[in-house]
Amino acid sequence: MNPFKESEKDIRKNYKNFQSINVKPYDKETVDPYTRVRTILMNGTEFEAIWNTARFTRHCPNNEVRRDMALIRRGEQQQQKRIANLNPRNESILEHTIGYEQLAVDLTAILAQREKNEYVKHQLDFALLEDFAHLYRYADLLNFEKGIHAEKLVGKYTEIMPGRPTVAEARSPEDDVRFYINNYLNDPVTRLNIAIITAAEQQTMNYYLNVANLYDSELGRKLYSEIAMIEEQHVTGYGCLSDPGTDMFECMVMHEYTEAYLYWSCYNDEKDARIKDIWLMHFEEELSHLHFACAMLERYDGKVWQQLFPEGGDFPEPLCFSEQKSYIREVLRSVRLTGRAESYEEVDKLPDNFRFFSYNRGVQGNVKGLASHAVIEKTIGKFGRDYRVEDKAHPIRALADSKSVNADVARVKGA
Repeated sequence: MNPFKESEKDIRKNYKNFQSINVKPYDKETVDPYTRVRTILMNGTEFEAIWNTARFTRHCPNNEVRRDMALIRRGEQQQQKRIANLNPRNESILEHTIGYEQLAVDLTAILAQREKNEYVKHQLDFALLEDFAHLYRYADLLNFEKGIHAEKLVGKYTEIMPGRPTVAEARSPEDDVRFYINNYLNDPVTRLNIAIITAAEQQTMNYYLNVANLYDSELGRKLYSEIAMIEEQHVTGYGCLSDPGTDMFECMVMHEYTEAYLYWSCYNDEKDARIKDIWLMHFEEELSHLHFACAMLERYDGKVWQQLFPEGGDFPEPLCFSEQKSYIREVLRSVRLTGRAESYEEVDKLPDNFRFFSYNRGVQGNVKGLASHAVIEKTIGKFGRDYRVEDKAHPIRALADSKSVNADVARVKGA
């Protein structure tokens, strides 16, 4: 599939009425977990595209450019509202959060395995273990407060067990900054991977920031706020990977290319026939957006899309969701890493006076008072063990005990 060679409709003919936007939600009792995951992924992808043109508009003095961007953005807004309406009202904030973290875990694992740039892959693997820990802690909150087992929500696709302890994830801001790539020296899949994961993590951070104060318990409010801070660290790390030499018109083309690729992937992967039709409709609309963005690139920037995609612009294989258990267990071996400037280091190898230790202590204080620690302690106190779903024993001995909380791994030397 090459979206640049596909025919497209006039962008002005893509707008739909409000009845089309207010679609029937999926049934939370019968939905395939990966259908939920795809709706979260595409909601975040649309938000990222909308924000990209909105940000450009605020810094662009040319109203003709602004009008062209408004044409694209209005369509993106309709798509985002349609996707958001697929989420049913009876799916709670916390149940939906399990979907967010399942997306973060399995998407990151999929992208890491197809990534050719080792530096980018390392960042994916590093953040993967933190999102894996977030899934575990939200699942324990769901079990402790609501008596609901997250296994029902993730199906048998994703294990639920400790990753890098959340209390070990609070790093000094300087240590989340990464080197950027050069678009022209990297495979197009690398550019896609960075665009996809940055949008997904940005959406997760935004969701947690917006729902933290709406959650119905103090423990939950604190947990959302704590994890939202870590998601900001992920957004910083992933966002730094993008090539800063890309101008806004080039960014717009890349955003539209990414959206078209993901809708095409969702269409190929979706099992629900009704929602599959939505993915197809959005893919066709994105072809219009992509071709319109390419025309803007040529008109205002004097460039053609072939300069951005000298390889020809063919899509890679579709991004299809499947269980990633074996890969995640393999990556768990690196659980004791933390950030060190633009790289990573095992906590045991850091100098005693390295900023990680002072920042972590200063921001968190007594970790036993933090929600991410308390939720596991409370679950163990109520049920005699934490809530986890494992196919076999945890690969890291220090994290294998379901009747105790380990807050020292990747935070305290020797743990």
